Amino acid sequence: MLVSTIGKYLSRLYVQVLIGIIAGILVGHLYPETGDQLKPLGDLFIKLIRMSLAPIIFASVVVGIARMSDLHEAGRVGVKALLYFEVASTIALAIGLLVVNVIKPGSGMNIDPAHIDSASIASYTHAAQQHGTLDFLMSIVPNSIVGAFANGDMLPIIFFSVLFAIALAKLGPRTAPLVDMLDMFLQGMFGVVRIVMYVAPIGAFGGMAFTIGKYGIGTLASFGQLMFCLYLTSTVFVVVVLGAVMRLCGLSLWKFLRYIKDEILITLGTASTEAVLPQMLIKMEKLGCSRPVVGMVLPTGYTFNADGTAIYLTMATIFIAQAMNIHLTIWDQLLVMSVLLLTSKGSAGVAGAGFVALAATLSTMHKVPVAGLVLLLGVDRFLNEARAVTNLIGNGVATIVVARWEGALDMTTARAVLDRDIDTGIDASTPPVKDESFFRN
Repeated sequence: MLVSTIGKYLSRLYVQVLIGIIAGILVGHLYPETGDQLKPLGDLFIKLIRMSLAPIIFASVVVGIARMSDLHEAGRVGVKALLYFEVASTIALAIGLLVVNVIKPGSGMNIDPAHIDSASIASYTHAAQQHGTLDFLMSIVPNSIVGAFANGDMLPIIFFSVLFAIALAKLGPRTAPLVDMLDMFLQGMFGVVRIVMYVAPIGAFGGMAFTIGKYGIGTLASFGQLMFCLYLTSTVFVVVVLGAVMRLCGLSLWKFLRYIKDEILITLGTASTEAVLPQMLIKMEKLGCSRPVVGMVLPTGYTFNADGTAIYLTMATIFIAQAMNIHLTIWDQLLVMSVLLLTSKGSAGVAGAGFVALAATLSTMHKVPVAGLVLLLGVDRFLNEARAVTNLIGNGVATIVVARWEGALDMTTARAVLDRDIDTGIDASTPPVKDESFFRN
């Protein structure tokens, strides 16, 4: 009986991933050289997932928009999603700004900017030069469709997918066979992801072993106050803000977190939300969100709704200023917030992208030196885990909000799935029951 129970739990993905994370921490701490060499395990898992992202995003967006009743519906969903994204990002920035000013994690470090060696951040500052507002807007349009898919550039892929879906929708019913074929292709890609997920515990093990082995647990103590601030702020944002949003939608945040526990642990181990995007697409549909809404909102949210990244960027910017004894007035900090509303976009769930966005933010200001990024190099990976998990949860909640707002969330299915926390076997392609009780169009 006991063996059977243990075997049942060990067969669950989240338990396997949790074991991988714990084993990675132990190996990285006890055998740091070995842990440092295990980085390819985490990288390989990310590559296996990333190879399927471009076709999955393309097919999800195209099938979602093409199957909407009309193009006005697609536009309405897009506007609602962007409106929610901006409100959520602004709240995340404000909370981060408040906490970092109250706790002041950088105060007392007394870092002299003249004695900082910025050679170690050269790659980030170079990448930040292509992270301006105009560059960001220009990067949305790909130089070639093939190039965008080959490089896995999410924004250009989404842009092309939306245009292609609109073109199919305008052609009318005769495109139905092509849309059905893309739908079948999408299901095949999800099957590939299910196979890849078998190695998720190994990926989490390798990623965590490398992080601890390279930077050491001692790094956590050195920057413990900053990490405490970020994890505290992220927790407050998730529990208070997203919890209130979920209650407004008539669902339980805790049950939703339990529902996506596999994805949360994988994100924690790999520090990348890319690793779980395909699985999240499936789970959000099974939760009762209509496929068109999921196909539009979730991939777009990976770029435009980085709540955790927004919190991190605010706190990191003010932390560097505090560490260097640079006084920022309230107007300076409001300027930081306005800049971050732009630079926090486009991270696309990639580990380390938030660091580039931070470099871009500092480069637009003349008060805080970009060289201050060196202070965060050792601890950035640990901070990245918090922001990645927050981004993941935030995008899941955003999908629920837009679906509920649009009347495209089957509340009966959602409550049944969250209450039982099991695969209901419901065909996610079946349109959900319309619900107009949340917001009216």
